[in-house]
Amino acid sequence: LLPADWSAVCRGLAMREIIVDNFAGGGGASTGIEMAIGRSVDIAINHDENAVAMHRTNHPDTLHYCESVFDVSPGAATSGKPVGLTWFSHFSKAKGAKPVEKAIRGLAWIVIRWALDVSPRVMMLENVEEFKTWGPLLAAEMRPDPDRVDETFQAFVGVLTSGVPVDHPALSECCEFLELSPDSDQAKR
Repeated sequence: LLPADWSAVCRGLAMREIIVDNFAGGGGASTGIEMAIGRSVDIAINHDENAVAMHRTNHPDTLHYCESVFDVSPGAATSGKPVGLTWFSHFSKAKGAKPVEKAIRGLAWIVIRWALDVSPRVMMLENVEEFKTWGPLLAAEMRPDPDRVDETFQAFVGVLTSGVPVDHPALSECCEFLELSPDSDQAKR
């Protein structure tokens, strides 16, 4: 965002659009957001009890969900209020030929769920550098296919912007993680 754009975002957030911190840890991202706009985030989500306890200590005015981000309904969590900002913290590093844990790989698709369900005005994704190389897996081995580096990442960006072809394998992966039928209206969006 350009500085002038960020100023407009901050004004909107200060006017009580909902702010959501997904994968909230101890609250560092929430603290930064609070410093920028002068108020706490409204909602923080993390499956880990210790992370939520620390976040609750640091941000007592925030509504906390101690559950998997896969299980939180964006529409229900925000009660239909306008969402100004969703923050999505880190994704685990996936080292080269190391087998991939499917559930962790699927965390990035949660960004798409929030985009589809509540259309946040601004979405921020804090990631690790390997996310840019996110590609399809060799199914039998659950290892990244070295010949298709960044293919899934490019599709992820496409899903959020200009779209992807209906037969793109990343769309199938997205639908699988979000439990969407590939023929559903949401998948078509």
